[in-house]
Amino acid sequence: MAEANNGVLKLTVAEALPKDVGRAIARMDPGDISSIGLRVGDIVEMGGKRKTAVKVMPSHIESRGTGTTQIDGIIRENAQVSIGEQVQIQQTSFNDARTIVLAPTSSNGVVPIRDTRHLERSLEGLPLTSGDRVRATLFGSRYQEFLVEEVTPKGVVVVNAATVIKVKDNGVAGRQNGGTTYEDIGGLHKEIQRIREIIELPLKHPELFERLGIEPPKGVLLHGPPGCGKTLIARAVANETDASFFHISGPDIIHKFYGESEAHLRAIFEKAKAGAPGIIFIDEIDAIASKREEVRGDQQVERRVVAQLLALMDGLQTRGQVVVIGATNIPNVLDPALRRPGRFDREISISVPDRRSRLEILHIHTRGMPLSSDVDLGRLAEITHGFVGADLESLCREAAMTTLRKAMPRIRLDDGFIPYEVLMDLQVTMDNFLEALKDVEPSAIREVFTETPSVKWNDVGGLPEAKQILQETIEWPLRHQELFQQANTKPPKGILLTGSPGTGKTLLAKAVASECEVNFISVKGPAILSKWVGESERAIQEVFKKAKQASPCILFFDEIDALVPVRAAGSDSHVTERIISQFLTELDGIEELRGVTVLAATNRPDILEPALLRPGRLDVRIELPLPSELARREIFDIHTRGKPLASDVDLDRLSAATDGLVGAAIEAVCRRASMLAIREFVNLGSTSAQSPGASTFHIASKHFEQAITEVAGRP
Repeated sequence: MAEANNGVLKLTVAEALPKDVGRAIARMDPGDISSIGLRVGDIVEMGGKRKTAVKVMPSHIESRGTGTTQIDGIIRENAQVSIGEQVQIQQTSFNDARTIVLAPTSSNGVVPIRDTRHLERSLEGLPLTSGDRVRATLFGSRYQEFLVEEVTPKGVVVVNAATVIKVKDNGVAGRQNGGTTYEDIGGLHKEIQRIREIIELPLKHPELFERLGIEPPKGVLLHGPPGCGKTLIARAVANETDASFFHISGPDIIHKFYGESEAHLRAIFEKAKAGAPGIIFIDEIDAIASKREEVRGDQQVERRVVAQLLALMDGLQTRGQVVVIGATNIPNVLDPALRRPGRFDREISISVPDRRSRLEILHIHTRGMPLSSDVDLGRLAEITHGFVGADLESLCREAAMTTLRKAMPRIRLDDGFIPYEVLMDLQVTMDNFLEALKDVEPSAIREVFTETPSVKWNDVGGLPEAKQILQETIEWPLRHQELFQQANTKPPKGILLTGSPGTGKTLLAKAVASECEVNFISVKGPAILSKWVGESERAIQEVFKKAKQASPCILFFDEIDALVPVRAAGSDSHVTERIISQFLTELDGIEELRGVTVLAATNRPDILEPALLRPGRLDVRIELPLPSELARREIFDIHTRGKPLASDVDLDRLSAATDGLVGAAIEAVCRRASMLAIREFVNLGSTSAQSPGASTFHIASKHFEQAITEVAGRP
């Protein structure tokens, strides 16, 4: 709980909200604020090992009563405190700043400042003291960090519209690091907490582990799909921890001369040991530590490097206060000896972010971006299933580029630099984001990406029961997750669409993919088959793996009878049997299939493997019947929508005359009638219905009657 004594408030430091980064605000319980006579918005002095100034703001309800203050990494560095440590807060006097002298740091690259007006606007309202570090958001998610070298008058000042800001251009100042803080990572709070337990606690308080009589953890392996934030976490840890940091990429270790690779690795560990406490971060560790039994005879360097790494991490010589962080997106290729306790003590899986995490990531990457009032980040988080952090960053960048593309005709580039007024007119709208979504797809399914069809429910005529079942099975679990959890019920894993050719099986799958706004992977059966032994099964495994990474996802197998036919006794087709076994295991095996709905279509359910149709695999079977007269009328309405029909066309009569025809045949009738009308119009000597004196083009009843005769073979 908070401690207040003689106007001084003691609070524990907690991580700030991503949207608060760079605003110099400290969020705390309103009760704590009033306990020392403060009000919301007051400027206070915050002291750790160093004193700085912040603005007081109320914390959110879930953080109240915890005795904490939420401050970002910039304030933590200014006050020289870490998460979990205590700070002292008290009232202070301040003045309006007349002049401020800033020196760029190397945190995010030096941006040439030609026009300080945007910088003044970005820093306006910030409380500062000499020696503080500040972050100014420039354009989009681009920012520049500065060291406050001098303020006039002395003491605590607040930047206002009249403050003169001077930027020094003689090199850079400040710490030489990446500048990434925990607030720059969205949606990975649990993972960050676990990493802090392993890294920060042993480095800062080794006496805790000595008292318990245990060795502190010495290594952590981060694994997950590409772009999920493994390297970003390592950067944040390096920035937030006072330990020396050594970053090496796996391939950097390999040298061409015998023994040099191992010597390079030993030198890195020796340097880290000499500068202990230290952190060694090995990115793409799979490049140097793959399984030794799978190393070919001509790859002895890799084998020796693995052996050297194993010895350094847990050999006869202790490595002292040195923590090793490894990162890979293919953990299963690492040598098993590397993954035992004593080397990598903990493995942390960084998964694909959920909706709430995606919203946090979008807030981070649109921080400072000039968003229009119609931008709904919550809606974007809902429709970006399967997107990892790098995909969402790319989406924000592409939306900004779309804005710029449309504004380019109004911008003059021959002036040397773009005026501040022109920059302030740029705004990113919701339409820009939706347009960018067409160009950015989830990286997890990029290899098997299928563009979501633009078919809607109202493009499917009839079949109300099939639509209802598909909505309940696929759409409801996504939109009403809490209800399914309350009912302690899991949605069905698979749906089989059966029916005569042309009844609308594939069309329904397209409509589901479009309406449910989830990732959609369409699998072509023949593409799975391979002439190499084991490759077909591996292809099925990869398809299901990618679907799980991009969940929630619909996995659609058209003509599934070609892929999973009945296993005939005495058959010589061992490939087919292995494919069937792999498919059944993926669908309902030991490993649970989460967030993936399998949708299959066939017009030959009689030749499907019976094991596929049992409950727990393809639970729901939807038989698509031949369309009734009412359904045929709906189908005619859909396929004649927008066509210039003559007054004698009676769709009710046409519906009655097409008894026994499926939806595809009715579509063919409408298409053929249109072609007959065009032929007749052209034969009359007209080339365009819009030409002067031309008769009006229309599709008449006789054209439909002839089309029915041709398509259905009936008078």
